[in-house]
Amino acid sequence: MATPLKNRYDFMLVFDVKDGNPNGDPDAGNLPRVDSETGEGLITDVCLKRKVRNYVQLIKGTEVGYDIFVKEKAVLNNLVDEAYAELGIDANAKKPAKGEAVDKGRALMCKKFFDIRTFGAVLSSGANAGQVRGPVQMTFARSVDPVVTFEHSITRMAVTKAEDVDKERTMGRKNTIPYGLYVSYGFVSPSLAAQTGFSEADLETLWTALVNMFDQDHSAARGMMATQKLIVFKHDFALGNAPSHKLFDLVKIAKKNGVTVPRKFADYDVTVPSKDALPSGIEIIEK
Repeated sequence: MATPLKNRYDFMLVFDVKDGNPNGDPDAGNLPRVDSETGEGLITDVCLKRKVRNYVQLIKGTEVGYDIFVKEKAVLNNLVDEAYAELGIDANAKKPAKGEAVDKGRALMCKKFFDIRTFGAVLSSGANAGQVRGPVQMTFARSVDPVVTFEHSITRMAVTKAEDVDKERTMGRKNTIPYGLYVSYGFVSPSLAAQTGFSEADLETLWTALVNMFDQDHSAARGMMATQKLIVFKHDFALGNAPSHKLFDLVKIAKKNGVTVPRKFADYDVTVPSKDALPSGIEIIEK
């Protein structure tokens, strides 16, 4: 039997990118996302959750309870229909499912899919299985310092059509940032975990995914990305022993003396508070 989650957690995911585009904006020609006022780089929470999903699908996707709901080419309404069929409920009946049937459908979807019981999901676009508010939430990631966007011209020697063989080489563009150190903040609620069935084992899977997910996501476009630190604040009280923003403020990240243009993680100092500096009831864990 899965061990229920009893503690609240707040965490900081510190990761970097070198010579890559960590999260292009499709509305801006796939340019790296940047805060136009500060110049700081941005990466959406959706992008980060996608990497978690892909990693869990890769390492545990064949295990019972660790399938992924939101994955490539998945027809989401069909998956809800399958859950109702498994429960012996006609999802296509004239009267839509409601009440106890919806509760059963939602519970089964949480049991089957790791990402639903972790991040939540809307399960009412077809056969109604309600909505799930996930116990794990993450913010956009923001770079510690402003980033510079480079645009590189590239060429292709080959052609796709025979009639183009005598034409000049095809020209293209590639957008990167030379280096950026990013921080995303996350929150884990035990009260919401109790509603979705998110367990201690699921939490360990999440930590493992956050630490290792970039190693299974390499591509030429994303350059070199890596998790440099995962800093977890564990509360001994389900509702928390201190506000999350005050805990995050205890971690200091700054360029080292003499570094004006950072190009690697070693150009930064990351200072994690000592046990004596933590509020009562808080344990800090580094992964």
